[in-house]
Amino acid sequence: MRILIVNPNTTLSMTEKAAAAARAVAGPNTEIIARTSKSGPASIEGHYDGAIALPGVLTEIRDGEAAGANAAVIACFDDTGLEAARALARIPVVGLCESAVATAAMLAQRFTVVTTLERSRVLIENLVIRYGMSARTKVRAADIPVLQLEDKASPALAKLRCEIELALVEDGAEAIVLGCAGMADLARALQAEYGVPVIDGVSAAVKQAEALVSQGLTTSKRGSYAPPLSKSYSGLMSALAPISA
Repeated sequence: MRILIVNPNTTLSMTEKAAAAARAVAGPNTEIIARTSKSGPASIEGHYDGAIALPGVLTEIRDGEAAGANAAVIACFDDTGLEAARALARIPVVGLCESAVATAAMLAQRFTVVTTLERSRVLIENLVIRYGMSARTKVRAADIPVLQLEDKASPALAKLRCEIELALVEDGAEAIVLGCAGMADLARALQAEYGVPVIDGVSAAVKQAEALVSQGLTTSKRGSYAPPLSKSYSGLMSALAPISA
């Protein structure tokens, strides 16, 4: 099977990090195809960045499906454009946050998501509520700008460790979820260091995507994810106009 990994931001090094994490867990018969959005912000930190990133995400998913991808992963923990992508595509589309909290729920009664900035913490809390996990989940922000995760000399890892330690003590966390695709390369080392499951959203999403494809399951096109109605789109969005009902 072919799984498309779409990085909704335009930073190539983050795409490469997500692709490496995906290939590390993918089955032997799974091909990982990684794509970087051609338009949008260098990082996604909050609602505004996510909105600006959406056309690029949808374009990559549309083109990836046309090229033969069997499933798509949106490689941002904000699950940027997930609902719209499911309406657009007939292949399964999965997000990091939904996949990661579902995985954590199979491993622990209580778990903490550690993300980057406060504005992302609030957004992820809302996602956790939507996914029905709020009673079991705490979300913490480590005060890390996303692009600091690409700089090995930055204090990002120290800040992340600090929040994990607080989560274990103050939240009673039994597992940790890393709340940013830019943290994908840290999960195994942190799990060994702290002795609890540490879930990377990219890895969790790839395995969820493989499971759906293996079962022959695709996104329902009845109701919420029905294809968008055919109509004209204007201006910058004209290229994304639906061509059929």
